[in-house]
Amino acid sequence: MASKARKAFDDNAKDIKRLLEIHQQFGGEKQGRRRQLEVLNKSGIVLITSFWEAYCEDLAAEALNHIITHAPDADVLSKDIKKRIAKNLKDETNEIGVWKLAGEGWRKLLGSRFEDLRKERNWNLNNPKSNKIDDLFLDAIGLKKISDAWLWKRMTAPQACSKLDNYVTLRGAIAHRGKAAKSCWKVNVEDYFNHVNLLVSKTGGHVNKFVKDITGKPLWRKRIRLTNR
Repeated sequence: MASKARKAFDDNAKDIKRLLEIHQQFGGEKQGRRRQLEVLNKSGIVLITSFWEAYCEDLAAEALNHIITHAPDADVLSKDIKKRIAKNLKDETNEIGVWKLAGEGWRKLLGSRFEDLRKERNWNLNNPKSNKIDDLFLDAIGLKKISDAWLWKRMTAPQACSKLDNYVTLRGAIAHRGKAAKSCWKVNVEDYFNHVNLLVSKTGGHVNKFVKDITGKPLWRKRIRLTNR
């Protein structure tokens, strides 16, 4: 089993695999630069960045909906999300705004708050760097520094962040400067794609544990394979 966000990402990822197949079909496997195929490499970088950001936003929304649906009461919410709700209400000119939290009102408030955050951020698939993703999950569900979970063998969290940020910067150069952007190779697309796949896995697992700690129910459960003995 997997989250809905992960399923959507995996479905989108088929386009990246197809781009790499087309590159191999027309360029072969021999080493060497193929300028006529560089447009495929640049397209791959742009798409991977878009799919990564879409995954994070989808996962944040999915996790928030899960919390709204399954949290027993507002007391189990993280301190950070409570602080943000309190600040929003304090900023309201309406003096009775606090009553929005009465009863089950906090559930509706959390849902509408996330929609406001989407509009405020104007998340339009262009800048999913590590600090932005940290902000997204902190604001949406109160999860601090999700980028701290981005570590694996021979990769520290700061290194994972730096690598992601460099590729997102490359995406920006491609989108805004076109042909004038830095050259992009097939190996860059493969490296970025592998990196984002690992980020997706680490991000999903960390969010799943976070919402389970709050609600008692995970977003998804690992499928247990039964074998014949």
